[in-house]
Amino acid sequence: MPRKTNGSRGKGKTIIRVFCEGETEQAYTEFLKRQFAEVAVIKYPKETGLFDEANNRFAKDPQYRDYAEVIDEVWFFFDVETKDVGLWDHRLKIIKRLRNLRRDPNIKVRLLMTTGCIEYWLMLHYRKYAPPLQTEAEKARVISEVIEKESTYKKGDYPSTAKIAEHFPTATANAKWTLDNLLSDGLPGIEDTDERNQWLCKNCYTFSNVFEAIEFLQSHPVV
Repeated sequence: MPRKTNGSRGKGKTIIRVFCEGETEQAYTEFLKRQFAEVAVIKYPKETGLFDEANNRFAKDPQYRDYAEVIDEVWFFFDVETKDVGLWDHRLKIIKRLRNLRRDPNIKVRLLMTTGCIEYWLMLHYRKYAPPLQTEAEKARVISEVIEKESTYKKGDYPSTAKIAEHFPTATANAKWTLDNLLSDGLPGIEDTDERNQWLCKNCYTFSNVFEAIEFLQSHPVV
């Protein structure tokens, strides 16, 4: 088992493994990997896949299984949709299993969620709004708005996604607003807890909390 030589328990960079639902999430993760290379080592599988993918990799893949001791955080980057409401209990079991791969301290599992489609998170890089985002027509409308802002955008394209992502300070402010607004709808709190995340996944109000990963990376000193 490799010993911890860097990350949050040492003097080096934080080590993060990210599981992405789609190729656009991977493209955005690649931007974060490059933007914050001085504070974190961010890696993600070439294949897309979320909770079951992570569960299988940490059980069978030596690059994950044998490095649980040095991985600081595991991120899941995905859309919140009504069709997935019934998956929460299964996902929470995997989250708890991943946390317990290491005891002192536990691995942090962070859920980076956006209602409906990743393009809503991208649009928050330009403006503050919270449209309904469950039907295919509603999602298509947001995708069209992204293309209006960045004409070269297409799903999974790194250059165009990176151009959008450069506006992440604006997105952070706008996305924080989306969560704050949900307190009046019954959100149990702003802090990252299982209770909050369950509420977000099961109620499917319009929001994005991807900014929490950015704030986490910004809070770390350059190594």
